[in-house]
Amino acid sequence: MLRLLIRRLFALVPVLLGVAVIVFFIIRLVPGDAVDIMLGEYNDPEVAARIRQFLGLDQPVPVQFVRWVTGMLRGDLGISIRTGRAVTTEIAQRLPATMQLAGAAVIFSLLIGVPFGVISATHRNTTVDFIGRVFSLGGISMPHFWLGILLILVFAVTLRLLPSGGYVAPAQDLEQNLRHLVMPTVTLGYSMAAVTMRMTRSAVLEVLSQDHVRTARAKGLVEHLVIRRHVLRNALIPVVTVVGIQVGHLLGGTVVIEEVFSWPGIGSLVVRAILQRDYPLVQGVVLILATLFVLTNLVVDILYGFLDPRLRAWEANSA
Repeated sequence: MLRLLIRRLFALVPVLLGVAVIVFFIIRLVPGDAVDIMLGEYNDPEVAARIRQFLGLDQPVPVQFVRWVTGMLRGDLGISIRTGRAVTTEIAQRLPATMQLAGAAVIFSLLIGVPFGVISATHRNTTVDFIGRVFSLGGISMPHFWLGILLILVFAVTLRLLPSGGYVAPAQDLEQNLRHLVMPTVTLGYSMAAVTMRMTRSAVLEVLSQDHVRTARAKGLVEHLVIRRHVLRNALIPVVTVVGIQVGHLLGGTVVIEEVFSWPGIGSLVVRAILQRDYPLVQGVVLILATLFVLTNLVVDILYGFLDPRLRAWEANSA
Protein backbone atom coordinates (compact mmCIF):
# COMPACT_ATOMS: atom_id res chain seq x y z
CA MET A 1 0.00 0.00 0.00
CA LEU A 2 2.83 2.39 0.82
CA ARG A 3 4.50 1.78 -2.54
CA LEU A 4 1.21 2.42 -4.32
CA LEU A 5 0.76 5.67 -2.43
CA ILE A 6 4.29 6.84 -3.27
CA ARG A 7 3.80 6.06 -6.98
CA ARG A 8 0.53 7.97 -7.05
CA LEU A 9 2.12 10.97 -5.35
CA PHE A 10 4.90 11.07 -7.94
CA ALA A 11 2.28 10.80 -10.70
CA LEU A 12 0.67 14.01 -9.43
CA VAL A 13 3.59 16.13 -10.59
CA PRO A 14 3.29 15.66 -14.40
CA VAL A 15 -0.52 15.85 -14.19
CA LEU A 16 -0.50 19.19 -12.40
CA LEU A 17 2.26 20.51 -14.67
CA GLY A 18 0.17 19.55 -17.70
CA VAL A 19 -2.85 21.31 -16.22
CA ALA A 20 -0.74 24.41 -15.58
CA VAL A 21 0.48 24.49 -19.19
CA ILE A 22 -2.98 24.01 -20.69
CA VAL A 23 -4.68 26.57 -18.46
CA PHE A 24 -1.97 29.18 -18.92
CA PHE A 25 -2.09 29.13 -22.70
CA ILE A 26 -5.83 28.46 -23.17
CA ILE A 27 -6.90 31.50 -21.13
CA ARG A 28 -4.78 33.71 -23.38
CA LEU A 29 -6.70 32.54 -26.43
CA VAL A 30 -9.88 34.16 -25.08
CA PRO A 31 -10.59 37.40 -27.02
CA GLY A 32 -10.05 40.61 -25.12
CA ASP A 33 -7.29 42.21 -23.11
CA ALA A 34 -7.23 42.37 -19.32
CA VAL A 35 -5.83 45.88 -19.21
CA ASP A 36 -8.32 47.25 -21.75
CA ILE A 37 -11.20 45.74 -19.74
CA MET A 38 -9.76 47.21 -16.55
CA LEU A 39 -9.47 50.74 -17.95
CA GLY A 40 -12.76 50.66 -19.87
CA GLU A 41 -13.67 53.77 -21.84
CA TYR A 42 -10.91 55.80 -20.14
CA ASN A 43 -8.26 53.71 -21.82
CA ASP A 44 -5.10 55.77 -22.23
CA PRO A 45 -2.32 54.07 -24.26
CA GLU A 46 0.44 55.36 -21.97
CA VAL A 47 -1.36 54.26 -18.80
CA ALA A 48 -2.18 50.90 -20.36
CA ALA A 49 1.48 50.37 -21.28
CA ARG A 50 2.58 51.14 -17.73
CA ILE A 51 0.02 48.73 -16.25
CA ARG A 52 1.11 45.97 -18.66
CA GLN A 53 4.71 46.54 -17.66
CA PHE A 54 3.82 46.47 -13.96
CA LEU A 55 1.86 43.24 -14.37
CA GLY A 56 4.47 41.67 -16.62
CA LEU A 57 2.01 41.36 -19.52
CA ASP A 58 4.44 43.14 -21.86
CA GLN A 59 6.75 40.14 -21.73
CA PRO A 60 6.55 37.28 -24.28
CA VAL A 61 4.09 34.56 -23.28
CA PRO A 62 6.80 31.89 -22.72
CA VAL A 63 8.60 34.27 -20.37
CA GLN A 64 5.35 34.92 -18.48
CA PHE A 65 4.81 31.17 -18.19
CA VAL A 66 8.27 30.53 -16.76
CA ARG A 67 7.80 33.33 -14.23
CA TRP A 68 4.40 31.96 -13.20
CA VAL A 69 5.65 28.38 -12.78
CA THR A 70 8.67 29.61 -10.82
CA GLY A 71 6.38 31.54 -8.48
CA MET A 72 3.98 28.59 -8.25
CA LEU A 73 6.79 26.35 -7.00
CA ARG A 74 7.38 28.89 -4.22
CA GLY A 75 3.67 28.98 -3.36
CA ASP A 76 3.12 32.32 -5.12
CA LEU A 77 0.28 32.20 -7.68
CA GLY A 78 0.65 35.84 -8.63
CA ILE A 79 -1.39 39.00 -8.15
CA SER A 80 -5.02 39.39 -9.21
CA ILE A 81 -5.32 41.93 -12.04
CA ARG A 82 -8.81 42.86 -10.88
CA THR A 83 -8.18 43.49 -7.17
CA GLY A 84 -4.40 43.80 -6.89
CA ARG A 85 -4.41 41.23 -4.08
CA ALA A 86 -2.53 37.95 -3.94
CA VAL A 87 -4.29 35.11 -5.74
CA THR A 88 -3.68 32.82 -2.76
CA THR A 89 -5.50 35.32 -0.54
CA GLU A 90 -8.47 35.53 -2.91
CA ILE A 91 -8.73 31.75 -3.09
CA ALA A 92 -8.27 31.27 0.66
CA GLN A 93 -11.22 33.57 1.34
CA ARG A 94 -13.55 31.75 -1.07
CA LEU A 95 -12.39 28.14 -0.75
CA PRO A 96 -14.04 27.36 2.64
CA ALA A 97 -17.50 28.19 1.25
CA THR A 98 -16.96 25.95 -1.77
CA MET A 99 -15.56 23.10 0.32
CA GLN A 100 -18.53 23.29 2.70
CA LEU A 101 -20.98 23.17 -0.21
CA ALA A 102 -19.13 20.35 -1.98
CA GLY A 103 -18.70 18.36 1.25
CA ALA A 104 -22.38 18.70 2.12
CA ALA A 105 -23.37 17.62 -1.40
CA VAL A 106 -21.15 14.53 -1.20
CA ILE A 107 -22.58 13.54 2.19
CA PHE A 108 -26.13 14.09 0.92
CA SER A 109 -25.49 12.01 -2.20
CA LEU A 110 -23.97 9.12 -0.23
CA LEU A 111 -26.74 9.10 2.38
CA ILE A 112 -29.33 8.96 -0.39
CA GLY A 113 -27.59 7.02 -3.15
CA VAL A 114 -26.03 4.06 -1.35
CA PRO A 115 -28.93 2.99 0.93
CA PHE A 116 -31.58 3.47 -1.76
CA GLY A 117 -29.39 1.67 -4.28
CA VAL A 118 -29.15 -1.33 -1.95
CA ILE A 119 -32.90 -1.25 -1.24
CA SER A 120 -33.70 -1.00 -4.95
CA ALA A 121 -31.45 -3.96 -5.75
CA THR A 122 -32.80 -6.17 -2.94
CA HIS A 123 -36.39 -5.36 -4.01
CA ARG A 124 -35.83 -5.77 -7.71
CA ASN A 125 -38.81 -5.15 -10.05
CA THR A 126 -41.04 -4.01 -7.21
CA THR A 127 -42.71 -0.64 -6.66
CA VAL A 128 -39.77 0.47 -4.50
CA ASP A 129 -37.36 -0.39 -7.29
CA PHE A 130 -39.48 1.47 -9.83
CA ILE A 131 -39.58 4.61 -7.66
CA GLY A 132 -35.82 4.43 -7.16
CA ARG A 133 -35.16 4.14 -10.89
CA VAL A 134 -37.43 7.10 -11.62
CA PHE A 135 -35.61 9.10 -8.94
CA SER A 136 -32.21 8.27 -10.43
CA LEU A 137 -33.35 9.00 -13.98
CA GLY A 138 -34.61 12.42 -12.90
CA GLY A 139 -31.33 13.25 -11.20
CA ILE A 140 -29.27 12.29 -14.24
CA SER A 141 -31.52 14.13 -16.69
CA MET A 142 -32.22 17.36 -14.80
CA PRO A 143 -29.81 20.31 -15.25
CA HIS A 144 -28.43 21.82 -12.05
CA PHE A 145 -29.52 25.37 -12.76
CA TRP A 146 -33.11 24.34 -13.57
CA LEU A 147 -33.49 22.32 -10.37
CA GLY A 148 -32.01 25.21 -8.39
CA ILE A 149 -34.49 27.68 -9.85
CA LEU A 150 -37.38 25.29 -9.12
CA LEU A 151 -36.29 24.94 -5.50
CA ILE A 152 -36.05 28.71 -5.15
CA LEU A 153 -39.56 29.16 -6.58
CA VAL A 154 -41.08 26.53 -4.29
CA PHE A 155 -39.22 26.85 -0.98
CA ALA A 156 -38.13 30.51 -1.05
CA VAL A 157 -40.75 32.36 -3.08
CA THR A 158 -43.93 30.30 -2.53
CA LEU A 159 -43.49 28.63 0.87
CA ARG A 160 -40.96 31.13 2.29
CA LEU A 161 -39.23 28.38 4.26
CA LEU A 162 -35.65 28.95 3.11
CA PRO A 163 -33.60 31.93 1.92
CA SER A 164 -33.33 32.22 -1.86
CA GLY A 165 -29.58 32.74 -1.82
CA GLY A 166 -26.59 34.26 -0.12
CA TYR A 167 -24.14 32.98 2.45
CA VAL A 168 -23.62 33.31 6.18
CA ALA A 169 -20.38 32.07 7.68
CA PRO A 170 -20.77 29.22 10.21
CA ALA A 171 -18.81 31.18 12.80
CA GLN A 172 -21.20 34.09 12.43
CA ASP A 173 -24.52 32.21 12.65
CA LEU A 174 -24.54 28.42 12.29
CA GLU A 175 -28.32 28.12 12.01
CA GLN A 176 -28.52 30.65 9.18
CA ASN A 177 -25.54 29.03 7.53
CA LEU A 178 -27.34 25.68 7.45
CA ARG A 179 -30.55 27.28 6.19
CA HIS A 180 -28.67 28.88 3.30
CA LEU A 181 -26.88 25.58 2.65
CA VAL A 182 -29.94 23.34 2.20
CA MET A 183 -31.05 24.22 -1.34
CA PRO A 184 -27.57 24.44 -2.91
CA THR A 185 -26.69 21.09 -1.33
CA VAL A 186 -29.79 19.35 -2.67
CA THR A 187 -29.33 20.93 -6.10
CA LEU A 188 -25.70 19.91 -6.37
CA GLY A 189 -26.02 16.53 -4.67
CA TYR A 190 -29.14 15.26 -6.44
CA SER A 191 -27.41 14.27 -9.67
CA MET A 192 -24.52 12.68 -7.80
CA ALA A 193 -26.99 10.76 -5.60
CA ALA A 194 -28.75 9.51 -8.75
CA VAL A 195 -25.52 8.24 -10.32
CA THR A 196 -24.41 6.67 -7.03
CA MET A 197 -27.77 4.97 -6.63
CA ARG A 198 -27.70 3.48 -10.13
CA MET A 199 -24.15 2.20 -9.70
CA THR A 200 -24.91 0.78 -6.23
CA ARG A 201 -27.98 -1.00 -7.55
CA SER A 202 -26.07 -2.51 -10.47
CA ALA A 203 -23.13 -3.56 -8.29
CA VAL A 204 -25.33 -5.12 -5.61
CA LEU A 205 -27.35 -7.03 -8.22
CA GLU A 206 -24.13 -8.41 -9.70
CA VAL A 207 -22.78 -9.52 -6.31
CA LEU A 208 -26.12 -11.05 -5.29
CA SER A 209 -25.84 -13.51 -8.19
CA GLN A 210 -22.41 -14.78 -7.15
CA ASP A 211 -21.76 -18.18 -5.58
CA HIS A 212 -20.50 -17.02 -2.19
CA VAL A 213 -23.75 -15.14 -1.57
CA ARG A 214 -25.84 -18.21 -2.42
CA THR A 215 -23.62 -20.25 -0.11
CA ALA A 216 -24.12 -17.78 2.75
CA ARG A 217 -27.87 -17.95 2.31
CA ALA A 218 -27.77 -21.75 2.13
CA LYS A 219 -26.02 -21.82 5.50
CA GLY A 220 -29.01 -20.01 7.01
CA LEU A 221 -27.42 -16.58 7.46
CA VAL A 222 -30.09 -13.90 7.86
CA GLU A 223 -30.56 -11.56 4.91
CA HIS A 224 -29.31 -8.34 6.48
CA LEU A 225 -26.05 -10.06 7.49
CA VAL A 226 -25.66 -11.43 3.97
CA ILE A 227 -26.03 -7.91 2.56
CA ARG A 228 -23.72 -6.32 5.10
CA ARG A 229 -20.94 -8.92 5.24
CA HIS A 230 -20.91 -10.53 1.81
CA VAL A 231 -22.55 -8.11 -0.62
CA LEU A 232 -21.96 -4.52 0.34
CA ARG A 233 -18.18 -4.68 0.78
CA ASN A 234 -17.68 -6.20 -2.68
CA ALA A 235 -20.27 -3.93 -4.28
CA LEU A 236 -18.62 -0.79 -2.91
CA ILE A 237 -15.52 -1.12 -5.10
CA PRO A 238 -17.13 0.18 -8.35
CA VAL A 239 -19.23 2.61 -6.32
CA VAL A 240 -16.08 4.20 -4.87
CA THR A 241 -14.75 4.65 -8.40
CA VAL A 242 -17.89 6.43 -9.56
CA VAL A 243 -18.05 8.59 -6.44
CA GLY A 244 -14.43 9.67 -6.95
CA ILE A 245 -15.17 10.72 -10.53
CA GLN A 246 -18.39 12.44 -9.49
CA VAL A 247 -16.58 14.49 -6.84
CA GLY A 248 -14.44 15.98 -9.61
CA HIS A 249 -17.53 16.85 -11.64
CA LEU A 250 -19.15 18.18 -8.49
CA LEU A 251 -16.31 20.67 -7.95
CA GLY A 252 -16.90 21.93 -11.48
CA GLY A 253 -20.65 22.01 -10.90
CA THR A 254 -20.26 24.47 -8.06
CA VAL A 255 -19.60 27.15 -10.69
CA VAL A 256 -23.24 27.04 -11.83
CA ILE A 257 -24.76 26.49 -8.39
CA GLU A 258 -22.83 29.34 -6.79
CA GLU A 259 -24.12 31.70 -9.48
CA VAL A 260 -27.73 30.55 -9.03
CA PHE A 261 -27.67 30.85 -5.23
CA SER A 262 -25.21 33.77 -4.92
CA TRP A 263 -22.85 31.50 -3.00
CA PRO A 264 -19.47 33.25 -2.59
CA GLY A 265 -17.17 30.35 -3.47
CA ILE A 266 -14.36 29.89 -5.94
CA GLY A 267 -16.86 28.93 -8.66
CA SER A 268 -18.38 32.40 -8.80
CA LEU A 269 -14.90 33.83 -8.33
CA VAL A 270 -13.55 32.14 -11.46
CA VAL A 271 -16.57 33.22 -13.53
CA ARG A 272 -15.88 36.88 -12.78
CA ALA A 273 -12.16 36.34 -13.32
CA ILE A 274 -12.80 34.91 -16.80
CA LEU A 275 -15.10 37.78 -17.74
CA GLN A 276 -12.46 40.31 -16.65
CA ARG A 277 -9.54 38.34 -18.18
CA ASP A 278 -7.90 38.10 -14.77
CA TYR A 279 -5.27 35.60 -15.94
CA PRO A 280 -3.48 34.91 -12.63
CA LEU A 281 -6.74 34.37 -10.74
CA VAL A 282 -8.17 31.99 -13.37
CA GLN A 283 -4.92 30.03 -13.46
CA GLY A 284 -4.77 29.80 -9.69
CA VAL A 285 -8.38 28.67 -9.25
CA VAL A 286 -8.19 26.04 -11.99
CA LEU A 287 -4.91 24.74 -10.59
CA ILE A 288 -6.45 24.41 -7.12
CA LEU A 289 -9.50 22.60 -8.53
CA ALA A 290 -7.25 20.25 -10.51
CA THR A 291 -5.21 19.55 -7.39
CA LEU A 292 -8.36 18.72 -5.41
CA PHE A 293 -9.55 16.43 -8.21
CA VAL A 294 -6.22 14.58 -8.33
CA LEU A 295 -6.12 14.25 -4.54
CA THR A 296 -9.64 12.81 -4.65
CA ASN A 297 -8.43 10.14 -7.05
CA LEU A 298 -5.55 9.44 -4.67
CA VAL A 299 -8.01 8.91 -1.82
CA VAL A 300 -9.98 6.54 -4.08
CA ASP A 301 -6.82 4.52 -4.75
CA ILE A 302 -6.18 4.26 -1.01
CA LEU A 303 -9.76 3.10 -0.39
CA TYR A 304 -9.27 0.40 -3.01
CA GLY A 305 -6.53 -1.07 -0.87
CA PHE A 306 -8.87 -1.38 2.11
CA LEU A 307 -11.84 -2.68 0.13
CA ASP A 308 -10.05 -5.08 -2.22
CA PRO A 309 -7.61 -7.54 -0.59
CA ARG A 310 -6.40 -8.57 -4.06
CA LEU A 311 -4.75 -5.18 -4.47
CA ARG A 312 -2.91 -5.57 -1.16
CA ALA A 313 -1.77 -9.04 -2.23
CA TRP A 314 -0.52 -7.69 -5.54
CA GLU A 315 1.40 -4.95 -3.75
CA ALA A 316 2.97 -7.51 -1.41
CA ASN A 317 4.00 -9.76 -4.31
CA SER A 318 5.49 -6.87 -6.28
CA ALA A 319 7.50 -5.61 -3.29
